[in-house]
Amino acid sequence: MDTVLSNAQVADGDEQRSAAAPEAANAEHQAALAAAHSVSTADADAPAPHDGPGEPEPTRADLIIRSFGFFGHYLHFHGGGRSGREPILCLLHYMGGQMSQQELGMRFELKPGSLSEILAKMETSGVIERTRDPHDRRQLFVHLTQEGEQQAQRAIKAREDFRSNAFTNLTTEEQDQLIELLSKVRTRWEELAC
Repeated sequence: MDTVLSNAQVADGDEQRSAAAPEAANAEHQAALAAAHSVSTADADAPAPHDGPGEPEPTRADLIIRSFGFFGHYLHFHGGGRSGREPILCLLHYMGGQMSQQELGMRFELKPGSLSEILAKMETSGVIERTRDPHDRRQLFVHLTQEGEQQAQRAIKAREDFRSNAFTNLTTEEQDQLIELLSKVRTRWEELAC
């Protein structure tokens, strides 16, 4: 769960939504899995036949995209989002506990105002401190506090634990096949985006 991670959401808002969101995403994921059995032979480009009113049965493409949505949702909320506290704490840890606020904003592709809002909340909670560069008063440096370092280490360990267990239900060969298939999908999506 590296900084995957798609733009500016304030960490506290992420935390409030994250409590109920995984259950909703899991319910949608379970529904997609159940639907996968009923349309496993459906043509990928055409909707499957559907006799009742309402939405048509999902196609293979629908089911794949729903699964991608679940994975993205899971990574966002369990990984702290692209611009949440956790990725910022982890990056600061990897950078020796200190970075300029400007460099931090560039790494996360955040506008200065959005980053300032996130960092102000982090500073209030005691995980970072900001100081001015004595040689350039316009430049701010962001430092991890002792509490921030401890939280970063816990987050990194949780990420490592997740990575070591996330794909243990697949054989090595299946993992290699998944990597190859996802690479092909990514290439295709990059072509479609042009």
